[in-house]
Amino acid sequence: MAERPAFEPLDEVEPPSPEVMLARACAFRDQAVRRRTVRHFDPRPVDRAVIEACLAAAGSAPSGANLQPWHFVAIGDAALKRRIRQAAEEEERAFYAERASPEWLAALAPLGTDAEKPFLETAPWLIAVFAQSYGRLPDGRKVKNYYVAESVGIATGILITALHLAGLATLTHTPSPMGFLNSLLDRPDNERPYLLLVAGHPAPGAQVPAIRRKPLPEISEWR
Repeated sequence: MAERPAFEPLDEVEPPSPEVMLARACAFRDQAVRRRTVRHFDPRPVDRAVIEACLAAAGSAPSGANLQPWHFVAIGDAALKRRIRQAAEEEERAFYAERASPEWLAALAPLGTDAEKPFLETAPWLIAVFAQSYGRLPDGRKVKNYYVAESVGIATGILITALHLAGLATLTHTPSPMGFLNSLLDRPDNERPYLLLVAGHPAPGAQVPAIRRKPLPEISEWR
């Protein structure tokens, strides 16, 4: 007979009033819309405990069958960051010179990006996010993971938001391909690099592209 699933009571929380709910939603919105992708970082240190708390928040994300198919590698070592930068820039040079279509390069032009990625060394922390196609039970058996991209995407979104609310700037970096991260960080074959998240304080006088975000009526509808 199959073992019955175990359940536990949901934490009892007093429901807030509609006014408090709206105030909380608006306060969070006002914080979230201030988040900007930053490419100029201050080298000053960020306490590891801050990164740990944000990673713990990311680990609370929902996932397919609760298999939690993610692994985060937080990198603060200067020599390792330098090696990551060198490998990433090699891929980026090939991207800008050979791999990217003219349309893709035109889309990137307003952001002012190029193959040089000094922030990979300057920022105090890099967080490599890996997606696990399968896991291992304690006895060594393989367990297939489900909805991996969706689950890791949600966890990464929570991580970015947690870092922002802690007062840090972030940059999502996705050189393609990213297999060098498996080698440099000694990650197993069941893990695929999802993205490289740069985190730290913005540099004094840092500038960001003057972009427009779509207003609510363009991204939502009511039925």
